[in-house]
Amino acid sequence: MRYKILYEPAFSLALVELARGEQIMAESGAMVSMSPTIRLQAAASGGGFFGAVKSAMGGESLFRTTFTAEEGPGEITLAPSAMGDVMAVELSGSRFYVQPGSYLAGHPGLNIGVQGSMRAMLSGEGLFLLTVEGSGLLLLSSFGAIHARQLAPGEEYIVDTGHIVAFEGSVQYRLEKATGKTQGVGGFLKGMVQSALSGEGFVCRYRGPGTIYMQTRQLPGFARQLLPFLPRPSGG
Repeated sequence: MRYKILYEPAFSLALVELARGEQIMAESGAMVSMSPTIRLQAAASGGGFFGAVKSAMGGESLFRTTFTAEEGPGEITLAPSAMGDVMAVELSGSRFYVQPGSYLAGHPGLNIGVQGSMRAMLSGEGLFLLTVEGSGLLLLSSFGAIHARQLAPGEEYIVDTGHIVAFEGSVQYRLEKATGKTQGVGGFLKGMVQSALSGEGFVCRYRGPGTIYMQTRQLPGFARQLLPFLPRPSGG
């Protein structure tokens, strides 16, 4: 399997060349084009109904598509639905944490799960994240360009949750208010108000060693910029 990332970082396109018999699994709707030698087959994410529901809770589509170079070698092009970059990661038995919506495609042998719960988010212990483990090609997408930050052992770094793309399994993380830790109920409420007024809300605190990957834009913020220009329904 060979690949190239074209037209980065704003309108990136992943071109993947498959030898006969090779496969790649992609998010539903990610395919742009493919050779006639390639056959596609859709299946529920997570290997069944409950796995698909869990993937949907993690922000992914209910179905993923496996593309197989069945009748000979061929190529397939893949792209995210929004403007942005595509990043290729070659996993070799390691674990990667991926923000919901940033998984684009990968080797079908990769094990994809979901980590997190509402209880963990409310307690400040975690997020809903995809976990990707195994060996093979992993393609990630972003809104905007992708910025990497290498953390030394014990080094900490804070990222707005809307800008997270992925990070290595060696990195520890914790969800917290942008204004930092507060004591007591009054302190918590005050911190929430301060975070809301700052426009930041929740952030993720990382601790190395390892690499974190961030997107330079976030889709909700872009959508808010467009709202004043959208037509509004007239009354009556």
